[in-house]
Amino acid sequence: MHGPARNDPTAPSPLAGFTVGVTAARRADELGALLERRGATVLHAPALRIVPLADDSELLDATKQLIDHAPDVVVATTAIGFRGWIEAADGWGYGDALLRCLRGVELLARGPKVKGAVRAAGLTEEWSPSSESMAEVLDRLLGEGVEGRRVALQLHGEPLPGFVEALRAGGAEVVMVPVYRWLPPEDLTPVDRLLDAVVGRGVDALTFTSAPAAASLLARAAERGMTDELLAVLRHDVLTACVGPVTALPLQSLGIDTVQPERFRLGPLVQVLCRELPGRARALTVAGHRVEIRGHAVLVDDELRAVPPAGMSLLGALARRPGWVVARAELLRALPGAGSDEHAVESAMARLRTALGTPKLIQTVVKRGYRLAIDPSSGSKYAG
Repeated sequence: MHGPARNDPTAPSPLAGFTVGVTAARRADELGALLERRGATVLHAPALRIVPLADDSELLDATKQLIDHAPDVVVATTAIGFRGWIEAADGWGYGDALLRCLRGVELLARGPKVKGAVRAAGLTEEWSPSSESMAEVLDRLLGEGVEGRRVALQLHGEPLPGFVEALRAGGAEVVMVPVYRWLPPEDLTPVDRLLDAVVGRGVDALTFTSAPAAASLLARAAERGMTDELLAVLRHDVLTACVGPVTALPLQSLGIDTVQPERFRLGPLVQVLCRELPGRARALTVAGHRVEIRGHAVLVDDELRAVPPAGMSLLGALARRPGWVVARAELLRALPGAGSDEHAVESAMARLRTALGTPKLIQTVVKRGYRLAIDPSSGSKYAG
């Protein structure tokens, strides 16, 4: 929890008024809860689904590689995945060789279920956290030091947020043991809804916890002919936040700037958003009030006011030229799907003033248009 929110219960949450897109398949509930706790509206669309490997060729290659060149550490992450790996190796005739390899390394098991699968295979884990937390496994590995060590990681679907990045940053060589494959989701409706929201600037930030999820979202945009629109928005309007540098690669290769935490975990990822999004919000002094324009809401003197989308469009147009008169015709163009009737501007403006709760923030300039009532003392240039 952040200081201001804890000391002042009336202070706005850092992400209040912002909409954040979540593309994760695994741990999406955890990430969504962290974001909502800080005030964000969350739009979740898993960009992947996780299925067992169909042909097992990648798993076979990884298994032979480990048997030929034993790692220093093996991390078993799921019981079903670990059992599937041992059974697949048995089927290829490599079962005994794999077990001999695993007996000679430091074997870490993520929690009691995995520990049971390890022991059922006739092996003994070196250590297992009672919390079933991969963060605790990572802390142990980094505490021991991984410089120059070879770490085999039995993947359990979507890559663990930041786990591989943190090990590589510590100097480890990481060998992936892929027991699953990532495919596009069977139901593409949530992904399409998220893409539409991003392109329509209805999302303020988009989060990624794996490179496959980023690649999958980009591939779906290409299928829909939306690539150019999506890239333009991600380069200029929507904040793209990744859990670590490996996750960011598919986006950065297309010229999309990303932000990421120093520690490659979900908690620090949310903290980056708490810092970056309010910093991008437009803050103005209007008619003696502090007005901060956020994604789908406005802070007026630190009170969060929900504003309809049409009102946000009008407010954005006025804030681009604070204090200057903006003509009705120009405001009409800013209204999505308003047609040619300037009365739509008057109706939307009335609703905006009501939503803001302080009608004097926006002045009507007869026969000309509207302007924000910027204080001359604030230093903003304005024209009547």
